[in-house]
Amino acid sequence: MSLNIGIIGTGWFSKVHGDNLTVQEGVSVSAICGTSLVKAEGLASRYGAQAFTNVNDMLNEVKLDAVYICVPPMSHGEIESVLIDRGVPFLVEKPLGTDLENPESILRKIEQKPLIHSVGYHFRYKDSSTQLKELLKSQTIGMVLGTWMGDMPQVPWWRQQNGSGGQFIEQTTHIVDLLRYTAGEVQEVYAAYSNRVVHERYEGVSVADVGTVTMKMSSGAVATISNTCILPGGVGEIGLNIYTDAGILNWKPEQLEVANAGVKSIYSVTNDAYVAETEAFLHALRTGDTSGIRSNYADAIKTQRVTTAALESARTGNPVRI
Repeated sequence: MSLNIGIIGTGWFSKVHGDNLTVQEGVSVSAICGTSLVKAEGLASRYGAQAFTNVNDMLNEVKLDAVYICVPPMSHGEIESVLIDRGVPFLVEKPLGTDLENPESILRKIEQKPLIHSVGYHFRYKDSSTQLKELLKSQTIGMVLGTWMGDMPQVPWWRQQNGSGGQFIEQTTHIVDLLRYTAGEVQEVYAAYSNRVVHERYEGVSVADVGTVTMKMSSGAVATISNTCILPGGVGEIGLNIYTDAGILNWKPEQLEVANAGVKSIYSVTNDAYVAETEAFLHALRTGDTSGIRSNYADAIKTQRVTTAALESARTGNPVRI
């Protein structure tokens, strides 16, 4: 079964997904929709696709089997609504939005008119994440420490609270989601955010550049995830350390290190998570079997609830129950 795929968005992630799609057998990137025709044509020329600036025009002129949504957080909402109304399956990049209200509305639409879809929490598709999840089944988690430490992405909308939602919502959401995927649900959060450096480097910065979020898990475990975007380019740390009755499991994007009593094991990542994510989505389109999709909208919104609750806690100074 051949598939025609459209992509909404013309940034780096659109290219990543587009390139992965074109090497899949029987798949064509047939349409690109961007905020300007110049941007759309620029990416469309890479795949021999048609270029558009309006989602409805794209859907009217090209018969698409699915659409990839790769837009900034503030641009979600109308796109998903159009696709749901027209019954077009989609894969949407995280986060679901800058807040919770809009995603909750989209979830209700999906529940009323179900269709195949996927959310781009690609860490779930890493071999190391699968191994981590399996190992934790036989262990009792005591506490978890997560990090996303790096520099500030050089796009203006990222610096705006109403553009990105802030680092914890836009970026660190990957670690929050991996925490949920491997260690269980979050019941309550308490967050402290601050502006230390970035507001002095750029004009109009409205997002915090350091933050720590402490979470009470449903299991009784305690988790803390911290992030910053004040570091210089090329310096960073991303990971999830889980402390259990059996030892320490140190997850990083490139490997999983497990330290038990007297024994240390290292599991290297051998698969491309973006490819695995796309293969699961394409399989669902062809067969109707969605079991390989590891993050759907109903699940992803649980991560969004945690990240937006953290923002509320940081603003009010009070703990927030999920």
